Amino acid sequence: MSAHIMIVDDDPLVRSGLRLLLGGDPELDVAAEASNGQEAVDRHRAEPVDMVLMDLRMPVMDGIAATASLKATERPPSVIVLTTFDADDYVVRALAVGADGFLLKDTAPQDIVAAIKNVLRGEPALSPSVTAALIKQVVHNGGVAGRSSPERASLGSLTEREREVAVCLAKGASNAEIAEQLYMSVATVKAHISHIFGKLGTSNRVQVAIIMHDADLA
Repeated sequence: MSAHIMIVDDDPLVRSGLRLLLGGDPELDVAAEASNGQEAVDRHRAEPVDMVLMDLRMPVMDGIAATASLKATERPPSVIVLTTFDADDYVVRALAVGADGFLLKDTAPQDIVAAIKNVLRGEPALSPSVTAALIKQVVHNGGVAGRSSPERASLGSLTEREREVAVCLAKGASNAEIAEQLYMSVATVKAHISHIFGKLGTSNRVQVAIIMHDADLA
């Protein structure tokens, strides 16, 4: 069964290009398009999709507000934001409200398809180097207003080991680096990260970093 995708961009040429790109993969079905965030939210509420490719800078409702609204729906889709800059404030803010990852608009076609499938499988969509760069921006800017306050109250539910892993995440460490630092297997690190995401209500490492920095724990 194909995954249903919505493409959201105010540029019809971008939407057309993505539709052609994804249309060649039997596992992906471009079920809807939208030219702004409000239209995307309305379409998803009427006919839910599995994944949204979301432009950030759009009229009526931008990609950040739209991502937050989509993640608050009864059947929240996965969201990958599309951008021309790999570490700007818009990207950090989108991740803070629940985006599952981001892609540069000039990413190679095969890498776009691979990233979409990774997110649909629940796998990380951000490389460790990109995550580290975004986390540094969060720290440099003194944090980002977002979903962090409610999740911060859940820090007490983390075990001591999970808290240690969360601190490493907040520093931008990769799974392999965390495993080496904390003397555990990569598989165990992945399990801890899954538990951390579940307990904090987060979907990516940048969200965890924001919570940990806001709580002065990293």
